[in-house]
Amino acid sequence: MADLSKLPLPVPTPETRHFWDGTKKHKLLLQKCDDCGNAYFPPRPFCPACASRSVQVFEASGNATLYSYVINHRPHPAFDGVYSIAVVTLEEGPRMMTNIINTPQTPEALVLDMELRVSFGEITNDITLPYFEPAEVST
Repeated sequence: MADLSKLPLPVPTPETRHFWDGTKKHKLLLQKCDDCGNAYFPPRPFCPACASRSVQVFEASGNATLYSYVINHRPHPAFDGVYSIAVVTLEEGPRMMTNIINTPQTPEALVLDMELRVSFGEITNDITLPYFEPAEVST
């Protein structure tokens, strides 16, 4: 990656503050419904499956598999060359949009269902973004 300071930054809200506080500590925090057991992302104050407001925050494993991706060849000031825009399936069930890093940005390297592990990129003092990399890279 090139200059991460050129990424548009998320703006934490009261509903998402726990998530961004977690990423600063290199923890991937999800929410889970106390009533139906559904784990979900993105953060919100109610369960998207049953609408219950009885939810809790928990630390995810950081393990995922590659569900889908595109390789973007258009220039972006935050990336050197091509980069992937991906959707990963977290071990806990929810899907998350992210970038895959520390691997060639080619169809041969980005294999669907490949095992991934979360990696964190500190953008500012307040914002740390979760990225994913092949699991064998992070061990």
